[in-house]
Amino acid sequence: MAFAYTPGLRVADRTMVRKERRLPLSGETLVKEGDTVTAETVVARTELPGNVQMLNISNILGLPPGDIPELLHVEEGAEIGEGQILGQSKGLFGLFKNTVRSPIRGVFESYNRITGQAVLREPPIPVEIDAYLRGTVTGVLRNEGVIVESVATFVQGIFGIGGETRGELKTLTSGPDQELTEDLIDESCRDRILLGGSFVSFATLNKAIRNGVRAIIVGGFDDKDLKEFLGYDLGVAITGHEKKGITLILTEGFGRMDMARETFELLRSREGMLASVNGATQIRAGVMRPEVVIPVEGEESERSSEKQAGAMDIGSRVRCIRAPYFGRLGTVAALPAELQVLDSEARVRVLDVKFEDGKTVTVPRANVELIEE
Repeated sequence: MAFAYTPGLRVADRTMVRKERRLPLSGETLVKEGDTVTAETVVARTELPGNVQMLNISNILGLPPGDIPELLHVEEGAEIGEGQILGQSKGLFGLFKNTVRSPIRGVFESYNRITGQAVLREPPIPVEIDAYLRGTVTGVLRNEGVIVESVATFVQGIFGIGGETRGELKTLTSGPDQELTEDLIDESCRDRILLGGSFVSFATLNKAIRNGVRAIIVGGFDDKDLKEFLGYDLGVAITGHEKKGITLILTEGFGRMDMARETFELLRSREGMLASVNGATQIRAGVMRPEVVIPVEGEESERSSEKQAGAMDIGSRVRCIRAPYFGRLGTVAALPAELQVLDSEARVRVLDVKFEDGKTVTVPRANVELIEE
């Protein structure tokens, strides 16, 4: 049988999800191997060095830099409070003294006898990372973080914005072809992860933010609204760091696009369960996909075959990811071995895709994405 490989999106009813939770720099791990954790459990913490502020004491006191050390009231490395006197001139006959006070709380780190500049450092910034999902700690990365594993429903999207969040999953549309509209969102949606169908509008997204919604999962969103929503042109940057008050995950792409029925029904079957989502996306080198992870009880499902990730053969479900069939779902009908010439005169490998309406077309293999179920 013909056989090929292509990048794919995973949609799994029950699979083992493994997450590395790492600190940005060396710190302290707070759990041990074998511990059971919830999504909110803090598993590691560290402190980032505080911001630095420069203070020219020489200029403030109106004296040469070399005269300042004997006028300082604090030593290098000493903790200081906001408004605390750092130094004071002798004045004239003990009068008319100039005083320099600390603008911050922190540490008097150093003084430069050449420039007259003092280095003041603000308090360290605490950083904590949580487990992200309910599961078991299966590994401890010494001074860095931990590895958490969980049997879960796992769904990857095609694009997302916003970082990690979690909440109870709530379905608002009756089917994968229905738009998630403003009238469906109310106070009952607060702190929830909302599952919609084919589309969410800019206005609905804003109403969701006002009502405290944690995240929205839908088929599509208008790409013209994305720039207005973010306030800038996204370009090819990695998403996931946006601070918009909500995470948005698109399972199909841009425009009004019905969510794949299997994806919609799978997520709807998890109604009321705690879902962890992350909108971080990177399409180019080092691909990252937005994801929905819903821990479930029981064991990992047995696989019907040992097919490797990315393996594609006859009957595999795929999504077209380039025009003129962008976003359409179908199954692989044939995998011709010989190269074919495109209109651009390029010679490429192709495949035949049979769409859900029965139409079969030939497209380059690079123009499809495998839906791994």
